[in-house]
Amino acid sequence: MTDEHCHFWEERWQSIIDASPLRRRRKGGAGAMGRWDKMAADFAQRTADPTAAEKRRRTVAWMKDRVALPDGARVLDIGAGPGNWSLLLAEAGARVTALEPSGAMVDILKGRMAEQGITGISTDQRTWQAVDLARDGWEGAFDLVFASMTPGIDGPANLRKMMAASKGHCYLSAFSGLGWHQWYGKLWRELFDEALDGHPGDIIHPFNLVYAMGYRPELRFDFWQRENRMPRDKAIADFTTHLEGFTDLTDALRNKVAAFVDQRCENGHFVDERRACQGMMLWSVNQKIQDPTEDLQ
Repeated sequence: MTDEHCHFWEERWQSIIDASPLRRRRKGGAGAMGRWDKMAADFAQRTADPTAAEKRRRTVAWMKDRVALPDGARVLDIGAGPGNWSLLLAEAGARVTALEPSGAMVDILKGRMAEQGITGISTDQRTWQAVDLARDGWEGAFDLVFASMTPGIDGPANLRKMMAASKGHCYLSAFSGLGWHQWYGKLWRELFDEALDGHPGDIIHPFNLVYAMGYRPELRFDFWQRENRMPRDKAIADFTTHLEGFTDLTDALRNKVAAFVDQRCENGHFVDERRACQGMMLWSVNQKIQDPTEDLQ
């Protein structure tokens, strides 16, 4: 592949990001981080179920099989959340830097470390965007740079930055297809009279760019489906917390959310069917395919 191909896929991804209602309406600053703080406890509980834990163990085994996680590896976990991955990676013998800006998420991670007696994790409470690789001494510093379903890798620049921090492998996972758009899309349209189009977080966008750069990521997919059932008030809180990152929570908006939930309640519980596909890509930054056109020049 040529620089022209890289430029094409980079511009394509960026154009989808720029056109996305999520990017246009996204709120920054302390308010946005407060949203993640509010979701921390529920997120930690939802992602701790045995099925999810087993899938994580299989992913770690995959990385070990590909020699992406050698003994004593130095690992950067971007968007570590409550530590689901950091704890497992440290348990596998890695020295983990858990990068997580949410204070509530970090508190849960530290609590889990104490409960499990794990000491191989250091926490860094910054966003990936705030990291300066040169200043922090992180250029080519990690055997594995790991990013699972995180808003930290939000476009081409931060994907390239992720690769620049690695001296070995990179792992990135993201939704393939609609993802959470399908769960919040109907409400979004009612509130804002627009569709959640574009899907800038789809795994296909970073895959296209990394492939065009000359790498050949191994790509896997994981499908899941479950019935989502929660008490009415909890469902309203779930929707409003997610919306908090994109709009002001006025009384009128709260009333619309409540009406939306009430229309879908059965015996006081909100019920919907949730299906998703997660894409996972793993690649070595040291294995790059030569551009075949170079031999013709």
